[in-house]
Amino acid sequence: MTTPAVPAVIPVHAAVPRPAAAPARSGRLYTLDGLRLLAALIVVAFHFVAFDDWATPVWGKSTSVIFPTAHPIASYGWLGVQLFFLISGFVICMSCWGRTVKEFAISRVIRLYPAYWFAVLLTAAVMLWSHGMKQTGITPGKILSNLTMLQEPMGVGDIDPVYWTLWTELRFYLLFGIVAALGLTYRRVVTFCGIWLLMSVLAPHSGIDLIKLMAMPDAAPFFVAGVVMFLMRRFGTKPELWLLLGMSWLLAQNQLHALLKTAEGSVKHQLSWTVCLAVITVFYLLVLAVALGRLRFFNRKWLTTAGALTFPLYLLHEELGWEIIRRLHTDIAPWPLLGGILAVMLLASWLVHRFVERPSAKAMKKWLTGAGAVGARR
Repeated sequence: MTTPAVPAVIPVHAAVPRPAAAPARSGRLYTLDGLRLLAALIVVAFHFVAFDDWATPVWGKSTSVIFPTAHPIASYGWLGVQLFFLISGFVICMSCWGRTVKEFAISRVIRLYPAYWFAVLLTAAVMLWSHGMKQTGITPGKILSNLTMLQEPMGVGDIDPVYWTLWTELRFYLLFGIVAALGLTYRRVVTFCGIWLLMSVLAPHSGIDLIKLMAMPDAAPFFVAGVVMFLMRRFGTKPELWLLLGMSWLLAQNQLHALLKTAEGSVKHQLSWTVCLAVITVFYLLVLAVALGRLRFFNRKWLTTAGALTFPLYLLHEELGWEIIRRLHTDIAPWPLLGGILAVMLLASWLVHRFVERPSAKAMKKWLTGAGAVGARR
């Protein structure tokens, strides 16, 4: 029985054969690439149309005034991050299956760091050129610390605020890498999901910072849901998987209360918990539909390009986009300016993918796997 292919943007080795009872769902999951770009665009809308900094508004005045109709809708765009976490849980489990820990680690390094390094250096350069070191607080040490992607646990601020999600992703990779080191099996991954959900509830009451740090109560339900959905695709819709998925959704809705308060501080008005839950539920259903093969009509090869644009777009858009708005909002009407910025960011994202990510990933993979050294010794 064949194993399902995976998106071209995340190459993997052949996966472990399924049990005979497992449903065969072949085909590349291009639809996930489309959902990833959708998540990024939702976050972009939040930052450009809904985010309100009353002290130094990038548009010169509140976004609620600039975009009176779109602002209330875009105010829920922060939930795009939760869609990212859902997809990440699915994709990381899929890409890790059948690989060694070393292969998994190398795949993550070459996938994340080239574009990230470029974004850090470009954003820092633009912000320093525009506002100087004193106003931005960007020092050589801060730039170097950001290049590690570990600036948050080091106590150093992000060059761009969007980088906060990368530390969350890295902790997920570490946890899942431990499971992979033991050997990925259906039973072990299901056990891991159950234990993680339980720890996400208990950790805040443990009084131990390290446990709270690694349990990630606000993100764990979404990562676990993605992992469970991949297990459903690979092994079928078993009762224990439905129970885990339902539990993750119940914990996610509880976490929305705290996440909502943080978001309200960014948009400067009250948000609806009911709307947030509805959006999260739609995200769950979309990824689940992909896992169960219900969105085959949208599984188009061209969506690979959408997936390729997603990570650079996410890394580049916030500070650089805000800087463009600061400089041009008095000369160009809001909606044409937004359209122009999005077009520029998408083009820049494609250029980063084509001329930074692809060649760097190829060179780094060759170096990290020792392929060149083996050839040289012969």
